Amino acid sequence: MSEQRRFWMRWRVRTGYPVGVIYWLLAAPSWRSILVCAIASAIGLLIRGSAAGHLRKDETLATTGPYARTRNPLYLGSAFIAAGFIEAGRSWWAGMLVTTYFAIFYSAVMRNEADDLRKRFGATFDEYAARVPMFFPAILRTGVRATAGELAPQKFSWELFRRNRESRAVIGTVAGLSLLCLRMWIRGRLGH
Repeated sequence: MSEQRRFWMRWRVRTGYPVGVIYWLLAAPSWRSILVCAIASAIGLLIRGSAAGHLRKDETLATTGPYARTRNPLYLGSAFIAAGFIEAGRSWWAGMLVTTYFAIFYSAVMRNEADDLRKRFGATFDEYAARVPMFFPAILRTGVRATAGELAPQKFSWELFRRNRESRAVIGTVAGLSLLCLRMWIRGRLGH
């Protein structure tokens, strides 16, 4: 892992906690906004879960499953979750905070990961990157051909899902939704 990637990964986590606290303080959720958040988050978790079931970290270049449509399906799933929380917060300031955090840190992390993968996999990554978009998925593509050096399409693996600890995203999302319910209750008690 490059030093630059380490920097962005480390600060993404360190900055995420205060961003989460400030978001929570600014949030004004309702039952409807929490429901919308739960639906968007479920979609995001399905995308992330599917990606985790195809990802063999530090072993091979992931190009199957959702990786055949976008090079960053984990972050795409996270974007759905973030969008849900932006809606749930019902606060312009909270929404701008989450959007800014996501845009700064995730775009930097995606660029740094692409650089690391290019160093590790060379021409194979370049061929993959030339036909699969970095973030927004190629939805209408009907078939992605494997190139030299890529494995045959792999099926989803629950073992990979567990190994990639994707259950932590589920736990974090449920905790976030619970905190929004608590915030709504507190605001109701305080008469906001």
